[in-house]
Amino acid sequence: MTTFEIEPGRLFIAGQWREAADGTRTEVVDPSRGAVVTTVAEAGAADVDAAVRAAREAFGAGAWSALSGRERGRILHRVAELIRENADDLARLESLDVGKPITLCHAVDVTNAANDYEHFAALAHTLHGSNRDTPMNALAYTRREPLGVVAAITPFNFPLILAGSKIAPALAAGNTVVHKPADETPLSALYMARLFQEAGVPDGVVNVVTGSGPVAGEALLRHSGVDKIAFTGSTAVGRHAASVAGESLKPVTMELGGNAAHVVFEDADLEKAVGAVIKGFVFNTGQFCMGGPRLLVARSVYSTLLGILADAVPGVPVGDPRQPETVVGPMAGEKHLKKVEEYVALARKEGGRVVCGGERLDLDGGYYYRPTVIADLPNDSRVVQEEIFGPVLTVQPFDSEDEAVALANSTPYGLASGVQTTDLARAHRVAERLQAGIVWINDWAMLDPAVPFGGVKDSGFGREYGPEALAAYTKVKSVVVSLD
Repeated sequence: MTTFEIEPGRLFIAGQWREAADGTRTEVVDPSRGAVVTTVAEAGAADVDAAVRAAREAFGAGAWSALSGRERGRILHRVAELIRENADDLARLESLDVGKPITLCHAVDVTNAANDYEHFAALAHTLHGSNRDTPMNALAYTRREPLGVVAAITPFNFPLILAGSKIAPALAAGNTVVHKPADETPLSALYMARLFQEAGVPDGVVNVVTGSGPVAGEALLRHSGVDKIAFTGSTAVGRHAASVAGESLKPVTMELGGNAAHVVFEDADLEKAVGAVIKGFVFNTGQFCMGGPRLLVARSVYSTLLGILADAVPGVPVGDPRQPETVVGPMAGEKHLKKVEEYVALARKEGGRVVCGGERLDLDGGYYYRPTVIADLPNDSRVVQEEIFGPVLTVQPFDSEDEAVALANSTPYGLASGVQTTDLARAHRVAERLQAGIVWINDWAMLDPAVPFGGVKDSGFGREYGPEALAAYTKVKSVVVSLD
């Protein structure tokens, strides 16, 4: 198969493409082959400052914020159209950058990214205040106004979607944006900069700075010209970002790590449940903060379900992400692969039984790991309690509904969870008790821009998607007019 040639990437600031101030560049690696595909500019503090100043100037001039919500929505609709028109390029970039199967890039990443901009385009004109009835002899009303400059910091696993989940509501509300994508996966962010410009987004409204977290990311977090931070990433880095934001009292939204429990009750439709379970832990090679790496199974069907998984999981197609039949591609980088290997080795030391998988796959020099199922681990084992972020599933039995809920809630995380049952009352009852921002019943990863998601506990705070996300990119101003 021929290589998809990528031009070297530059920073996008104030509508112009430019090199980093010090000329530094960094390599972008294809994880399916371990080969360098291109380089991109590596922003330093001076470049971040230029991007924030451009966003600040555009906001102050009203180039975007002064437009009506309807007009902003019209341009965002055009962004969605351009994403669909350029779907093949975006899917190939995302597959090349992340190692994600091309079929999923089309069906999930590109489709959802377009839906993000379309959804928030439709909401852009719904931001309005309200009159308030008071005993004062006055007219009292509220206004919803944009915050200003938003720093959007996104991770490596879903570059296109998670950028859209921040940039789309930020723009719909009238803000300007400086986007710093993950240093490993910057390509779709640079491509999107071209689409924003083509759609008619004014210069300076969206700026893209590629570079490392410790340098470019840190400079963006600490910049006094930033009014809000929207971050998705690990819990450890999220804690740091939130503490930095707290120093200057900036509002933040944090979508952080996850370690979701998938609970299968004895009355579940096991055939459907197995499909959801496998999807929940192999999707995007397990590099999914809302994945389902912890499987909790009623003891009466525990052995049966383990047997089904032992037969089914080895048959999941693993391989070249550019082939349409591939379901599981490589890990996004060598460090991610090594982390999975270390956790599986730890599982064996902690007494776990590897039911299937448990080893890397030697293929084309890429960073592949076989989907792995591990049984017999105690609940307090690190492999159960910590976020692995790879195609690894731990399986534990339970004896009652109360025990299932207790096990599900026993980790520090609370981003997502799932329940498999044919008992409707139980589904609602357990969903209410699970400590998670979103609960899926009888499937996994049902996501739509209309439905908010986000975490509790160590999985963060704030919500993305839905009108809840749009509100988070505005501030409320009260106006009281004396009628005396």
